[in-house]
Amino acid sequence: MRLLLVEDDNHVAAALSAVLARHGFDVTHARSGEEALQALVPGGEGFGVVLLDLGLPDQDGYEVCGKIRKRTSTPVIMVTARSDVRSRIHGLNLGADDYVVKPYDTGELLARIHAVSRRSVHEEATGSTETELRLGPVRIELPTRQVSVNGSVVQLTRKEFDLLALLAQRPGVVFRREQIISEVWRTSWEGTGRTLEVHVASLRAKLRMPALIETVRGVGYRLVAPGA
Repeated sequence: MRLLLVEDDNHVAAALSAVLARHGFDVTHARSGEEALQALVPGGEGFGVVLLDLGLPDQDGYEVCGKIRKRTSTPVIMVTARSDVRSRIHGLNLGADDYVVKPYDTGELLARIHAVSRRSVHEEATGSTETELRLGPVRIELPTRQVSVNGSVVQLTRKEFDLLALLAQRPGVVFRREQIISEVWRTSWEGTGRTLEVHVASLRAKLRMPALIETVRGVGYRLVAPGA
């Protein structure tokens, strides 16, 4: 798999590139936001994953993430020292597919890279016979992956949409955390649990319907149909 590593520290990039190469990745190193965007020009060589460090010298990392998402649907994993939920949600809202917090374990990073790449391939290879789900003011169009509330389109990331669509298929039914992680993240890795919490929080905020997704403590989540 071709991987674009966006990292301004040459020593960090060299060490990480060596590890990734040992695991079969073909790594291209971009030292700035501008280099990353140039590497992702339409019609250029495709990448399976973009690993984006937010501490860049020329541009804000969040801004670069947003620009990347406008150019390509390639999965983006943010690497950040910011561990607060608000920062993570901000990155996901801009189109990032996942994140790792420094200092991170190499095994965790590799697991997340493989997880987002599997999801991307799975989404390209599968389809659905249903075309639309409606839950009160919420309309979920599966073929176009578009969500609207009271007629206004809500911009969701790839995983936010998948999570909402999964819960909406069976309103009122509790989905176990393990089941959601398996269906949406295509993995059983327990470290994905925190990512799930962040995505649920982001969905509640974007849809402006905090009661739509209910937390069932110790079990998982369920979607509560408006008016139910």
